Amino acid sequence: MATAPYGVRLLVGAATIAVEETIRLPKTILMYPMTLASTAAHVVMRFQQNLAELVIKGDSTLEHIFPPKDEQPEWATFDEDVSDDDGDSDDGPLPDLERRGEGRFALYSSADAATGPSDSWARSAATPAKQSASTPAVVEELDYDLLTLAQLRARLQTLDLDELEALLAYEEATKGRAPFQTLLANRITRATAK
Repeated sequence: MATAPYGVRLLVGAATIAVEETIRLPKTILMYPMTLASTAAHVVMRFQQNLAELVIKGDSTLEHIFPPKDEQPEWATFDEDVSDDDGDSDDGPLPDLERRGEGRFALYSSADAATGPSDSWARSAATPAKQSASTPAVVEELDYDLLTLAQLRARLQTLDLDELEALLAYEEATKGRAPFQTLLANRITRATAK
């Protein structure tokens, strides 16, 4: 087969591409809005990146010209500022473990659980025998001293009015935790209203 001249081949190739693009035109037209939107988003994001790079360069230049002041007050200390050789520091004050049972954390912890089993044993050994003699049966049955507020709330449905009043009196006489007293008092009020 004889080869057509270069100009003829060029014109036939351009005509073929024009026909193919005309056939694909309906599909391409549908894609133009998305293509334009993605191109515009790309241009905007690239512009923002260039602006951010300029700001970073400006910050570093200004930092060299005007060195920053020490913004940390002398009274503020952070973990990385404190050097601790053996990882154990006994210099700071110990947290008040009794307070863990108060406030919003009372739902998830009790004072005995926060201090640990050895401390609760020591505390129970130090309590007078008279107190354990006057402990209501419901306290021992529920293991009330180790219950969190959420656990007590879950068990309140099974208690009758006398047991609730005994628990409230026990709470007032021993630990006097306000959230526990409020929960028990509200439950007693609901039980008497029925």
